[in-house]
Amino acid sequence: MTDHLAFFLLGLGNGAVYAALGLALVMTFKSSGVVNFATGAVALYAAYTYAFLRQGVLLHPIPGFDARIDLGGRLGVGPALAGAVVIASVLGILLYLIVFRPMRSAPVLAKAVASIGLMLVIQALLALRVGADAPTVGPIFAPQSFRVGDATVPTDRIWLAAVVVGLAVCAGLVLRYTRFGVATEAAAESEKGALLTGLSPDRIAISNWALSSGTAAIGGVVIAPIVPLNPVAYSMFIVPALAAALVGNFASIALTVSAGLVIGMLQAEATNLQSLVDWMPDAGLAEAIPLVLIIGFLLIRGKPLPGRGAVVAQDLGRSPRPRHLFAGTIIGLVIGVLALLATTGSARLAVILTIIFAVIALSQVVVTGYAGQVSLAQLTLAGVGAYALSRFTADLGVPFPVAPLLAALVALVVGVVIGLPALRVRGLPLMVATLALAVFCEAFWFRNPSVNGGLQGAPVDSPSIFGVDLGIGAGEGYPRIAFGIVCLVVLALAALAVAALRRSRYGASMLAVRANERSAAAAGINVGVTKLVAFAAAAFLAGLGGSLLAYQQTLATAGSYAVFAGLALFAVFFVAGVTSVSGALLAGLLAPGGVLYYLSDRFGSFGDYYLLISGILLVLTVITSPDGLIGHLTRIPVPRLLQRDRRSSAEPSDADDALAPPPAERAPAGEVVLTVENVGVRYGAVNALDAVSFDVRAGEIVGLIGPNGAGKTTLIDAIGGFVPARGRILLSGTDIGGLSAYRRSRAGLGRTFQDIELYDELSVAENLLAGAAGPPKDAARTVGSVLALLDIGHLADVPAADLSQGQRQLVSVARVLARRPTIALLDEPAAGLDSSESGWLGERLLAARAAGMTMLLIDHDMDLVLGICDRVIVLDLGAVIATGTPEEIRRDDRVIAAYLGAPVGAGGSKPGDAQASIPEEMTT
Repeated sequence: MTDHLAFFLLGLGNGAVYAALGLALVMTFKSSGVVNFATGAVALYAAYTYAFLRQGVLLHPIPGFDARIDLGGRLGVGPALAGAVVIASVLGILLYLIVFRPMRSAPVLAKAVASIGLMLVIQALLALRVGADAPTVGPIFAPQSFRVGDATVPTDRIWLAAVVVGLAVCAGLVLRYTRFGVATEAAAESEKGALLTGLSPDRIAISNWALSSGTAAIGGVVIAPIVPLNPVAYSMFIVPALAAALVGNFASIALTVSAGLVIGMLQAEATNLQSLVDWMPDAGLAEAIPLVLIIGFLLIRGKPLPGRGAVVAQDLGRSPRPRHLFAGTIIGLVIGVLALLATTGSARLAVILTIIFAVIALSQVVVTGYAGQVSLAQLTLAGVGAYALSRFTADLGVPFPVAPLLAALVALVVGVVIGLPALRVRGLPLMVATLALAVFCEAFWFRNPSVNGGLQGAPVDSPSIFGVDLGIGAGEGYPRIAFGIVCLVVLALAALAVAALRRSRYGASMLAVRANERSAAAAGINVGVTKLVAFAAAAFLAGLGGSLLAYQQTLATAGSYAVFAGLALFAVFFVAGVTSVSGALLAGLLAPGGVLYYLSDRFGSFGDYYLLISGILLVLTVITSPDGLIGHLTRIPVPRLLQRDRRSSAEPSDADDALAPPPAERAPAGEVVLTVENVGVRYGAVNALDAVSFDVRAGEIVGLIGPNGAGKTTLIDAIGGFVPARGRILLSGTDIGGLSAYRRSRAGLGRTFQDIELYDELSVAENLLAGAAGPPKDAARTVGSVLALLDIGHLADVPAADLSQGQRQLVSVARVLARRPTIALLDEPAAGLDSSESGWLGERLLAARAAGMTMLLIDHDMDLVLGICDRVIVLDLGAVIATGTPEEIRRDDRVIAAYLGAPVGAGGSKPGDAQASIPEEMTT
């Protein structure tokens, strides 16, 4: 037992670093909304600075100058530590001013990706300026120890933990009890509010970035005597630090620091158990601890769908719809063959590596560009394919091409496992989870001597078929054209499949999930399955690419698929463009060893600066052009001659039946299609809805009105399955209360959203097709009919992001009608429309009712509601206070008191009528 206690205490060393970096993460996030993946790199730079200051040298990071500036004498521990902290604080201020201040309004995910670029830049600069000669760092604390049973524990571990806890206490007191702390909280809550009270969010952020970078510097310096200076190891400290910050919800300093210390202690004990217990794995147990913590907390806190007002914002750029699939594939094949024939030696190898990395880049296009799930594990999945290929070929004798296909299937299974957190989390937390999984996979598998082939790597047999050698060869004929042709065929098939996926309804569904998960679920898309399919398809492609890379290297080695190499490759993919097949092809050209890399290194000697350039370009791409370098090319106008065969996905039809539910599902006129019985919703102590009951009959348009905060949208969310509710909800007599949102949609429940949640990356027609009912041909016919009905057929191929407010409202309604629902729940469809547009919309809704549609309509435009609705239900304070015809509602005393403000004279109202007879309160 005492031995276990000793290892727990030894773990306080690494735990102190995790705690310090976690504390720095919390401080930057609280002040500027940035989850800074470069925090570990800042700590590394500070550690190097401290080490050189102790030698009497100042490290100069900028290439072109002397790397070391002689200070004329060695500095003591105190001055060197102070110098390192000051320099790191200045670095933090520069990072904020140059990168994150211009990105203040960018999504959190975009800021995190930019910080990955900064991490690569700092590491590249250190590699260029310092090289492999890492300076040694002497002890900071007195080299003493004490005994715990038979084990000896150095006292510096205790001092490290004490220093970090002291920093945390000071930071907590400052943030809680000083004006600066109150100002930080205020600026984090609302920059505009802070400005109105005379605070400067920039000054607050600058101060916090200086403090957080200084804190990271202290963590990096104090661990340097224990952990030798190593760029990759220090940067990967960010994974357990992120786990600690997640435990603290990026807000609680006490929880974050405690979690960091505990993670370090558990990792030390895990290392001890690996040596004591035979059945324990030889490697990877320590890396599993932050992974389990991250996954556990994300699954506990996550939700299958984001809540109202919490939709994840991502800025990944547009994903253009490919044209001329087969012509483009044939042209690409011809260019590839010519490139292989025209080159020899290292130039041909560059062509082959371009092809291989383009296949891996296609996997990033599917999972990130299409489905919006930012994965940092694609090269890891390629490594899974490579090591599986070694096992299938060298150990089991499985022939080509079965072996690489089986290896890709193994990668697919692992990809699905990596994608499981996406069922409950999205955006930045998912990115963190994929990074932690990649770190674990590398440690548990790739660097495990019992499964990775040891120092020699895992051998891979050369591919052949029917006795024909298709391998890369060796000697004078290296690399052989036959192997290049194999890689080219794989790339052509993969690119064709990915392009066809983008053109398909399933591709549109992925882009719908990427744009807005709530809206996608309301359109009948199974969000969870769509994400997992994207992870599976992407992992299969990555596994194929990894198999080709293993064939090229004739073995699988851990270094080729390391996490840090994966981050560098992710930077290349993002810079090229992760939203299109053409972006993947450009990524292959830019990849390490690719054609452009080869040319730049051969004629410009830029190879040593590759990582630095990649990091800088990643930061610039996130700030200026999220769809990458290829995005600039796709925005070049296409000659009209090349557009002549471009056809809309919508096929207009005059048949009214195209809009109504299928005959087998259509309810007879007057039959109840929606029943709401005693439905209630509670948010904590607030009773948002209380025993709401009503029904809607087939062929009706029923209005739902009430003051702001009456519970109208909450009721629609409860009916649609977006919030937990008590009571019963029946659709055509079937209780749907236990169904998820997308299952309710597929059962016949359609809805729009108050904030018009369109899929901005898709065209208008694709917005409708993503959730349209029926087989593809019938769906296209339905979409054409709906567009014609709403008179927006001319907008079919226009991206939703380019629409006006009024057009967006119409497309939102059209998307619901395209599902041919049993009943459509319309949440403020006239918001943003002027009176004439609202009247015209009312006429279109009446036409839709004539075609067989049933609707529940929420809107503040009383001219619209009272003009087209058969019945009106009035909510106030979460309860139904009146139900009746429009004329009865006009004269209901309870409605007048709660909503209208004054009696209204008799007289019907039709769409487009003047609003003089309507009280002003009802039209605002």
